[in-house]
Amino acid sequence: MCKNAMKRVPVSLDDTDVAILNSLMQDGRKSFRAISREIKVSTPTVKARYERLVNMGLIKSVKPEIDVSKIDASRRNEFKAKSQKRPKLEGLKVKVTCEFCGGPIHGKPKVLKFANMERFFCCMACKSGYKEKHGSRIQSLIEQHKSRRR
Repeated sequence: MCKNAMKRVPVSLDDTDVAILNSLMQDGRKSFRAISREIKVSTPTVKARYERLVNMGLIKSVKPEIDVSKIDASRRNEFKAKSQKRPKLEGLKVKVTCEFCGGPIHGKPKVLKFANMERFFCCMACKSGYKEKHGSRIQSLIEQHKSRRR
């Protein structure tokens, strides 16, 4: 295990990440373009940040919000969700683990970007080890991504 794996310091989210999360919590169906207009950053920035938050494991899924009043009264209880307070996101930190050694990442992660994906590592040794171990698969994904864009 890497020396960086010994400390457990989470990765900090910046104001843009927090704004994107707040926007999605208001309406998870918003387009990247609508979010970009709302928070005053470019659409590609919103898309990249969203994908980063997904790759980090912070956003696990986008789920529908069910209006239980629209459901037949006899089946409403099946769809009722527990009421939940909205968390405050300011100063939020996210725990991220290294894709190679599985240890925690502290500070700014080392990032490997390929084929519209990102992988996060605790150190350059883990990043290099990952590239060496999965090089052919990474290349295959890059080629698939290029062919889809054509």
